[in-house]
Amino acid sequence: MLLVEPDYYARYPPLGLLKLATYHRLRGDSVWLVRGLRGDLPTPGVVYVTSLFTYAWRPVHEAVAFYKRRFPDVKIYLGGIYATLLPEHAQLSGADQVHRGLRNEVEGLLPSWDLVPDWDGSILFASRGCIRKCGFCSVPKLEGPPDALRNTISDLVYPGHGRVILWDNNILGNANWEPIIDELASLGLEVDFNQGLDARLVTDAMAEKLARLRTRSIRMAYDYPGIGPFVSRAVERLSGAGIPRRKIVVYTLYNYVDSPDDFLRRTVELANLGVTSYPMRFEPLTSLEKNAWLSPHWDRDQLQQVAAARRVMGYSGAFPPYKALVRKLTAAHNFEKAFSMRKAGCTRRRGQRRKAARYAGTLDWLSYVKRAHAS
Repeated sequence: MLLVEPDYYARYPPLGLLKLATYHRLRGDSVWLVRGLRGDLPTPGVVYVTSLFTYAWRPVHEAVAFYKRRFPDVKIYLGGIYATLLPEHAQLSGADQVHRGLRNEVEGLLPSWDLVPDWDGSILFASRGCIRKCGFCSVPKLEGPPDALRNTISDLVYPGHGRVILWDNNILGNANWEPIIDELASLGLEVDFNQGLDARLVTDAMAEKLARLRTRSIRMAYDYPGIGPFVSRAVERLSGAGIPRRKIVVYTLYNYVDSPDDFLRRTVELANLGVTSYPMRFEPLTSLEKNAWLSPHWDRDQLQQVAAARRVMGYSGAFPPYKALVRKLTAAHNFEKAFSMRKAGCTRRRGQRRKAARYAGTLDWLSYVKRAHAS
């Protein structure tokens, strides 16, 4: 069986393909996992091609076309996020079959992590789906209704991995959250709630349990103005339980139903709470081009201002609660003033930007934020 990850940018290994590898190995099949286009492979029995975001469709089509030419008599299956959200467009790739959604037969299997020996974290789902119905989110289409899949996850932790990465989209919204968090604490490994936690569901009891875990960051989201009081309350509870505010990262959606000044207000709120705001630019679920969408409330110059501010005023795309940055944002009377930049400021932070480039995309960035904020 040939498992193909197209040549798009991806921070994480292809979890679905690694589960398929285990499934076929249990059936007695041999598997190859490759990235991109490889012409030096023996003829397989089946080719599986995965996909990621809809705007990363071109490498997917290239991979299907390449392996179709290379193995014209072999059936090619195409699955993943893009294939599920845009199945008709995905069919234009020439794949023999486009699979939508999950494959239930592989859900409970330990991925074949030996195929990616340099990776050090066990990625898993303890639950699927989400109790929310946010208009910008693809989870209902990808995963269906909320489902508390498991009450134990130890069998999905690969021996030798030093961390557990949960891809649950709203684990606190599922009935199994408590035994899972207790088990994570007993394992003693580093824990990453990669998709974030629902601030509206953080109770004092949950905060106490979360504080027992080894975490580099706790992520939440501030997508709408009405969520503000819940985010503030969650920060207070997490902080009261002993989780440092510098470890709390809040995704801040913009270019959706908000206005630039609304985005500024939320960013200022988070800065004054002492947590890091991570701006997340909205992109429609079925977009075929990245960063092409423009909300009726924004213009392209304003979007460019945010992008530039993230590079120059912030760190690794985020706005940590630097004292100077908090003062600047808090004192601004409007969006334009808040996100304007002076040349002197650019020069002063050049060394920081070079360091940021070194840390960007790694798990060490919050450690760097801590040191920079302290200095």
